[in-house]
Amino acid sequence: MVRHGMPYFVPEEREAARAALRSRRTKVLLVLLVLVGLAAGVPSAFVSGDASLAPATVMLLLGVAALVYGLTALRARPIATWAVARTLGSLRQLLPLATRALPLLLIFVTFLFINAEVWQVSATLDGGLLWITVMLFALVAAVFLLVRLPEELDGIHDLGRDELVEACRHTPLEGRVEEVVAQTDPAELHALTRVAGFERANLLLVLVIAQAVQVLLLSLLVFGFFLLFGALVMDEVVQEAWIQDSTTGVSWLPHLTVELVQVSVFLAAFSGLYFTVYAVTDESYRDQFFVEVRRELDRAVGVRAVYTAVRRRSP
Repeated sequence: MVRHGMPYFVPEEREAARAALRSRRTKVLLVLLVLVGLAAGVPSAFVSGDASLAPATVMLLLGVAALVYGLTALRARPIATWAVARTLGSLRQLLPLATRALPLLLIFVTFLFINAEVWQVSATLDGGLLWITVMLFALVAAVFLLVRLPEELDGIHDLGRDELVEACRHTPLEGRVEEVVAQTDPAELHALTRVAGFERANLLLVLVIAQAVQVLLLSLLVFGFFLLFGALVMDEVVQEAWIQDSTTGVSWLPHLTVELVQVSVFLAAFSGLYFTVYAVTDESYRDQFFVEVRRELDRAVGVRAVYTAVRRRSP
């Protein structure tokens, strides 16, 4: 289970994660991180004259700490590792899915890219304020995923006898599944496929991380596209006319400026939010993308149900 990204299906791992959430050290650590973030951010904001660096530093530090704590104390590293590997391993299947959203997205975002008002807004997002905006887009996207993706788990409990037999193929339970399924009451089998609490959270995290990897890859693609497109066709005269200020060059590449990087980052973050909404609301996309992941989740739930039934039958 752990190797297949389901650590919370293992009682010991589940209890360790539950204990980590109840630990008083979590609250103490949170307070210390806020204090450290302020201690690092306030002087930086004072020296640079950019007040947004203080909250940006605190938010960044809290985000990194939450990620590290989740991967270690909360035992979520196998979940992230499996979901990322599963998504990257099926890039050939993901490319046709992503191209469903890319044409309309690029047309819409390219229109924004050649809009002077967008340049003026992005150029004023100096330092921490730009990253606060990016993190805000990421937070909204994460909340949207956490609200909508549980719908994908609604049918995961409806596994019949045939589905349970199929789920246990090529597993240590393959030799006993048919016997267990035949001798166990259907109502009991159905009850065993019910998952809740940390186990349901495990399934949800797999979906969220798999979708987040897709969004990140597409956002990086959009960022690279606008960086290259802008560096080739947007000279400094046009950029300065749009932002109504002088530009700052950052490289030997022609026309590559700090302002161009800021606009590209802003539009890439916006594109990530757009793609997140599209991915979980478009029925065709959901059916194609989630069919493979759902098959893996069904398999995990089925193996867990049969294993539990075997344990109950053992003397």
